[in-house]
Amino acid sequence: MSTYTLGGATRPGRPRVIARAASALAPRDEILQAAAELFVNRGFAATSTRDIAEKVGIRQASLYYHFEGKPGILAELLELSVRPSLEKVETIELECPADVPEAALYLLALIDADTLATVPHNIGRLYRMPDVRSSEVFEEFQPAFQELTAAYGRLGAGVVSGPVAATVGVDQLGGLLVQAVEVVIRIRSRGEEVTRGQTQAIAATCLRMCGVPEERIARAVASVEKRLA
Repeated sequence: MSTYTLGGATRPGRPRVIARAASALAPRDEILQAAAELFVNRGFAATSTRDIAEKVGIRQASLYYHFEGKPGILAELLELSVRPSLEKVETIELECPADVPEAALYLLALIDADTLATVPHNIGRLYRMPDVRSSEVFEEFQPAFQELTAAYGRLGAGVVSGPVAATVGVDQLGGLLVQAVEVVIRIRSRGEEVTRGQTQAIAATCLRMCGVPEERIARAVASVEKRLA
């Protein structure tokens, strides 16, 4: 094994291609962060694994130690945009009070909006990009996204008013609610930070789209805030 010297001490292994300050992130997470920035700003098809490795400051071969290739990196980034919300759906449905069914939809929308507001480099933009949508990775990602959309539709159907239910089916409703939450992506695309107040407003808007009266919305918000306190 080769050795290199850092700070007067001899260490095993290879140095980074580009010397830089130590990162608090694990190497795999550094790669994901760099890839997210490049995919969003430059495009998935226009970014190579060499580009990602150079941005991290490692050799291309080192990148392949963590990922088989660019599709695997994209797959993980897409999952990051939906998985935190999906993993909480069952708990939300089980634990939100039955006498305040609106709380479940509000909480899902709030968690989802908070996720999109904090994922690195606004990676929610990825599944809107043509070169991503035409990839095999996107096809594999679709079931997770559809599962999340179905959860929105299911929770929305439990609180929807008669007039709204008469005009919008459950599948349509789920899609509309997802689109309402995805306004977070558009806000971040303008270079603006998404505040907690904004994600709360977006979650409340989802209830309004279902025709939930304002007093029921206030009750749902209070229930969720008490749960999160």
